[in-house]
Amino acid sequence: MKKEVKLIKKVKRLLKQLKCPRYLHHFGPKTYEFYQHLFALVIRWYCRLSYRRVVKLLNLLGIECPSKSALQYNACKLKTSWWNKVIELTSGNRHGIVALDATGFSRTNPSYHYLKRINGQIPKKFIKLSAGFSVFNRKFCVAKIRVIPAHDVKDALLLLKKIKAKILVADRAYDANYIHEYCSERGIEVHIPIRNYGKVRHHGFSKRRLAVKNFDEEIYHQRELIESGFGSIKRKFGSSVNSKKVSTIRTDVYGKMLCHNFLFF
Repeated sequence: MKKEVKLIKKVKRLLKQLKCPRYLHHFGPKTYEFYQHLFALVIRWYCRLSYRRVVKLLNLLGIECPSKSALQYNACKLKTSWWNKVIELTSGNRHGIVALDATGFSRTNPSYHYLKRINGQIPKKFIKLSAGFSVFNRKFCVAKIRVIPAHDVKDALLLLKKIKAKILVADRAYDANYIHEYCSERGIEVHIPIRNYGKVRHHGFSKRRLAVKNFDEEIYHQRELIESGFGSIKRKFGSSVNSKKVSTIRTDVYGKMLCHNFLFF
């Protein structure tokens, strides 16, 4: 029978592997340790609570918890580089096939009554998440979050530089010649459907046209697993973000990915 591990032990082990300090703020009052802050934040993301409600819940359960403002401050202080290490550590080491794709999170979660009053127009502002998904582990191994959305292909090289993959699968949005050149130099096998730009003007074959000869549709359809991963995060932890600052927005989205990697596998 598989031995279950308590969440508090998982959080402590994760911070130990990351070699994080005992206290997040060197000159702070040192009332609560770093693991207590992260534990409360994980409960907040997992249960889809606000800062006030998670503090009240943990106090009712008899668990020492920092105040609402302290949790907000520490959530704002966690940097993107730290979150990238967390996602990399919790995703494992084996990434045979990596799928790239992007999705969006709404800034608010409006009610249908509100949408009816504005003639059904959905707010256009949303958070853009570009991520790499390990097909073998079913976990997210790298991510890039944009508060101002941009095209999917702009974050492709940034994501590829942070992972070690043997095979890359992605949709037509990532069909760019410089991506094929980058993967060819590093021995990464690429399976991306080619775009139809019309009649070929040059007789020389580019990297993207040479990759069509080795395109395997069966391997390419492994890309659908990343869409299942996005759907899993949104169903379990919500498809909207309530934070207002850029730093806390990124922390909330990274936190949802941490819960997916950390608690369900």
